[in-house]
Amino acid sequence: MRAVLIVNKDEADSGHVGHELRQRGYAFTELVREDWDSWPKVDDMSLVVSMGSAWSTYWPLYESPIKVEQVLMADALSRGIPILGICFGAQQLATVLGGTVKTAKITEIGWKMVKKLPETAHIAPDWLVSGPWMQWHADACSVPQGVTVLADSAAGPQAFVGKGCFGVQFHPEATESIVRMWSRGAGEVELAAQGLSRDDVMNDTLRHLEDAHQRCAQLVEWFIDTIVMHKDT
Repeated sequence: MRAVLIVNKDEADSGHVGHELRQRGYAFTELVREDWDSWPKVDDMSLVVSMGSAWSTYWPLYESPIKVEQVLMADALSRGIPILGICFGAQQLATVLGGTVKTAKITEIGWKMVKKLPETAHIAPDWLVSGPWMQWHADACSVPQGVTVLADSAAGPQAFVGKGCFGVQFHPEATESIVRMWSRGAGEVELAAQGLSRDDVMNDTLRHLEDAHQRCAQLVEWFIDTIVMHKDT
């Protein structure tokens, strides 16, 4: 089974999500956002996975690749091809579905819990809220009518589901090496602005990593069982 993996050139590691999908028989065709004008045809794709990015969906500088990705997502949805959106990928998905993206009231960086909503608690899986997820974002999305929010935080929606798609604001893919990469350079400056140090985040990462990996496996399994296998319903 072929899955399209949409990434940025310097953030192409799909981490635990990629591992879990490969374990379930998926092979990836990688589309790099910076090379948007030379993307190949992906007519045989059976799944789209859109990863995080340092970009914002509303930045004029990257308007062309952002729009191309949104067109690909819209086309996939129209053809019944499931989509998994992560962080920026979830914001792109929310935009395609008719929602909006803007600067969040708070920046979320580090390992943080998300919470169920009373109105959807009966359908939200327990693994969503059984432990903290890695967060690294300053934007938040809204979702339109017909899209169901399963979890949120003070910053905004954290997990939402629509027909043939699932988006999460947090980073289930996060591995030790991914968090180390994010915590260097400009990332270390972002951490300092939040009163955090690289050591703080790495210590938390090592403490939560095994449990988070198990919950990522549950997320992927749930996505396949609930979204992929029921894409035509």
